[in-house]
Amino acid sequence: MQTAGEKAYQRIRSDILFGRLAPGQRLKLDGLKDAYGVGLSTLRELLSRLTSEGLIVAEGARGFDVAPVSPANFKEIANLRQLLECHAMEQSFACGDMEWEGRVVSAHHKLGAMETRVLQGDKTATALWKRYDWEFHQALLSACGSKVLLDTHSVVYDKYQRYLMIAVIFRGELSAHEHRLLLDAALKRDIASAKAVLIKHIQDCVTYTLSKGALGAVTGADKAAPRHRIAAQA
Repeated sequence: MQTAGEKAYQRIRSDILFGRLAPGQRLKLDGLKDAYGVGLSTLRELLSRLTSEGLIVAEGARGFDVAPVSPANFKEIANLRQLLECHAMEQSFACGDMEWEGRVVSAHHKLGAMETRVLQGDKTATALWKRYDWEFHQALLSACGSKVLLDTHSVVYDKYQRYLMIAVIFRGELSAHEHRLLLDAALKRDIASAKAVLIKHIQDCVTYTLSKGALGAVTGADKAAPRHRIAAQA
C-alpha cells in the first residue's frame, strides 16, 4: 500500500508530465501541501526527488520551479531517446522469445485500441494512450537483458512524452501506422526496418510539434501564477 508521500509524489509527477503544472511555474509550497495532502517537510523531499529527475528546478532559497521546456531541449531528449531505444531494441530483437512476442502483441493491442478512441475524438483516453504507448515501446525493449538500460529509457521517454502532453500533439493515423510497422518488424525480427521506422517516428513527431509552434505558448509561462486548482486534479 502506498504511503501518502508516495501518492503525492506520483500525483505531482503526473501533473508535471501532463502539463497541469506548467513549465516554468513557481511552486508555492503552502498551496501545494494542501492540494496534495502532505506536510511541508514531506513536500520538500518530494520536490527534491523530482529535481533529481530533471522535472523540477531548485532555485536555492527562492524555492522550486517546474522545469522549463524549449525546442532545443526537446530535440536533445528526442535524440537521446532514439539512441537508447535503437540500441535496446536491437538487443531485444536478438534475444526475444515467444513470451516476449506475446508481450509485444498484447501491448500493441491495447495501444491500438486507445489510438482508435483518440482518433474518434475521445479526449478522455489521453492518459491511457500515454500509458499504453509507453508499454508498447517498453515491451519492444523488454528482452534486451539490461534493467539499467530499461530504467534509463523510461526516464528519457517520460521527458519526451511530457513535450507531447504539453503541446497536445498526436499525429493520428500516421503514428498508429508506424506502431503497426514496428509490431510487424518485431515479429519478423527485422531490426533494420524497425530502426528506420522508429527514427522516423521520433523525428517526425519533433518536426511536427515544432512546426505547429505548439511550445511557444508555454515556454514563457508566468512563474508566479498559481495553478493549485488544476494541480489538485488526480
